[in-house]
Amino acid sequence: MKKIIVLIVSLVVLAGLGWYISTLFETKGKSDTSLIEFAIKDVSNIDKLIITDKNLNSFEIRKKGDTWTDAKGNCIIQQNVENILDAIRNIEFKGYLADKSHENYNKKMSAQNIELQIFENGEWVKTWYIGPPAPDHYGQIMLLDSKEYGKSTHPVLMKVKGLNGFLEPRFFADPRLWACTEIFSIPMEEIRRVDIKYNNEPARNFTVTKNGPEVKVYQQGKELENVEDKMAFSYLQNYKKIHYNLRNFELSDKQIDSLKRTTPFAEIKVKETNGHTTKLRCFPYNLVQNDTVAGQEIVNSDLDKFWCELPDGEIVKCQYFVFNPLLFGHIYFPMDQSGFTTLDGITPLESSPAKNEE
Repeated sequence: MKKIIVLIVSLVVLAGLGWYISTLFETKGKSDTSLIEFAIKDVSNIDKLIITDKNLNSFEIRKKGDTWTDAKGNCIIQQNVENILDAIRNIEFKGYLADKSHENYNKKMSAQNIELQIFENGEWVKTWYIGPPAPDHYGQIMLLDSKEYGKSTHPVLMKVKGLNGFLEPRFFADPRLWACTEIFSIPMEEIRRVDIKYNNEPARNFTVTKNGPEVKVYQQGKELENVEDKMAFSYLQNYKKIHYNLRNFELSDKQIDSLKRTTPFAEIKVKETNGHTTKLRCFPYNLVQNDTVAGQEIVNSDLDKFWCELPDGEIVKCQYFVFNPLLFGHIYFPMDQSGFTTLDGITPLESSPAKNEE
């Protein structure tokens, strides 16, 4: 009888030991493999990403066909999305953190991290928690939560294949850094009229009208003679691709209101054949409030850039070299330059290409 009892107890102990070992290996396997599988090699099914930054600001992007937009369907910079998808494709395991550091990094990850939620075919599949850079700055401390395996208890070191740096700069939730910078994208055939107005330099004002193949140019309301069609068409071609440089990260609401109450140095108005009209107002960059350094006032003037008010009232920063082909009619047309002077950082050219060809 005792032998039978001993045998039964032994079998129970062996069964329990077998279950424990099996669970141990299962858990170890999950920790070592499943919970470091951040990558998704085929990103074609990813159709939504939600980024939440350290200040709990969130930005959602969605895929519509082959194009990504924000949650409201607005245009966003596609390269920003591709940078994230590249990380999702090519992220790989770099190493484990020392056991004694787990508590410290868990606290850091809980207090401050960037969160990336990844959706495939409309369903959540994974969340990355992106913590501080790796101690050697080659990689990132991260933690994974997945639909299939749940959330890891300890962060690990990850890196992107071929990248000698950290991942954090790819993930931001500020909508100003995502919005498209395009102002004009108008084929020449769709332009009906362009008006360039200089409020303090009326001698510079000019208008270009197009009616089918017929193009006319006016300076201060007077039609110019000897305008070459090819030069007029070259001018109108400039409206096919015009972008601003940066969104406003400098001016306060009060400064913006003050700026808009001043007189713009130039105004650009473009009417398309479909009746749509776009109007821009251009302001010198040096209208920003000056700084005081060591008791001396420092004039904030940037001769390469200016402020521009978009049709929706937003203020953005533009570059002169991008807009000069729109503002400088005299480099395309035989305009009377007798009343021209240097204008708010824009220096008129001596002659036009047409004159140089002569």
